[in-house]
Amino acid sequence: MMRLPVNSRIAQVYLFSKLKQTVIAVLGVTFGISMYVFMNSFMSGVNEAQNRLAFSTLAHVHIYNDRPVDRSDLVSKAFPPATIANIRNPKVIKYTDGIKNTQEIIHYLHQQPEVTAIAPEVNISVFFKNAGNKVNGTLSGVDVAAEDALFNNTAMMVEGNWKELAHRPDGIIVGVELAKNLSLKVDDNLNILTSDGVSRTYKVIGTFRSNLSSVDKAKAYLSITANRQLLAANQDYVTDIQVNITDFEKTKALVQRIAPIIPYKVESWQMANAQLEAGSNLRDVIAVAVSLTILIVAGFGIYNIMNMMITEKIREIAILKAMGFAGKDVRRIFLTQSIVIGLVGGVIGMALGWLVSDIVNHVPFNVAGLATLPMTYNPKDYILAFSFGLITTFVAGYLPSRKAARIDPVTIIRG
Repeated sequence: MMRLPVNSRIAQVYLFSKLKQTVIAVLGVTFGISMYVFMNSFMSGVNEAQNRLAFSTLAHVHIYNDRPVDRSDLVSKAFPPATIANIRNPKVIKYTDGIKNTQEIIHYLHQQPEVTAIAPEVNISVFFKNAGNKVNGTLSGVDVAAEDALFNNTAMMVEGNWKELAHRPDGIIVGVELAKNLSLKVDDNLNILTSDGVSRTYKVIGTFRSNLSSVDKAKAYLSITANRQLLAANQDYVTDIQVNITDFEKTKALVQRIAPIIPYKVESWQMANAQLEAGSNLRDVIAVAVSLTILIVAGFGIYNIMNMMITEKIREIAILKAMGFAGKDVRRIFLTQSIVIGLVGGVIGMALGWLVSDIVNHVPFNVAGLATLPMTYNPKDYILAFSFGLITTFVAGYLPSRKAARIDPVTIIRG
């Protein structure tokens, strides 16, 4: 049977001779690491849930015909500043509406390696009318298959079949709240009135529920062909092109590459929803700050325990040094104790952190399409927690071990 080195055996004796202190130190590390794992798992789960909810109606990249540059005051650019000019009723004129050369743009986007889905849309503001009820909202003409690939509309259906919209030029799918406000049921007729005064009636073939109540209250879907016919637009006309890529956090490179090529506004989700990204980053910072604080507090606890242990065993340390143990041997003894505490506490802490996360993940939380509190199980969180815990315990053990290594045995033994 292989025997442990002398220094390791002494460290083992010290660990078990004061078992209560050792257990308290292990529990400190366990608590710190388990809370680190739980906090990061929870915050990551919240961020992923928020992104999932947001991207159910938000594309990674949005292409549209933006408001034109203000050229209503061209006089000041053509004449010296002191020129007196009287400009009456200046206007910003938009010469083109919607997106031209749609197929060429879509073909170009399909050539980009990170693009996974593209959906052309024709969006217009309309009045939804049923009997005496009238609601202002958005009518979205969509390529049914492309829209489903982008936003998974099939999963949002409450009544009816999403794919049926492609074969029903007279069919319309409305949000559940809009249907409720207008007292609509499937197979009822719904009148649409555009801003140009065009009125047309469609048959409700389904209802949907998104993760945003504001969408459910004021949105309906037609096939893109039916919406073009409503506007008397050509078969290439779209108002928006929605694009999804493989990694939604890497839209910057794509936007920088395609924006100079496409003569329309190319906007990433970060540009349009800066508060969404800021909220996600802020939660990550809070989670890391709280978790590291817990680990540091646990480290101070281990430092105090190791310092107390050295004070209690100062005569034994002096005897060891008098017997020929060098300062590095004494330092190794106490470092071994702290590392063992870190290893044991780290393993138990990761297991406890997973257990707490799993329990919380089963807590009912029926809000915005969530059935339980969101939680992720990222191996990186466990590795970082274990590493930080081990580093903390090493530092907490190293400082007292230096003190023990510098003890003068003659002074201590003389008392």
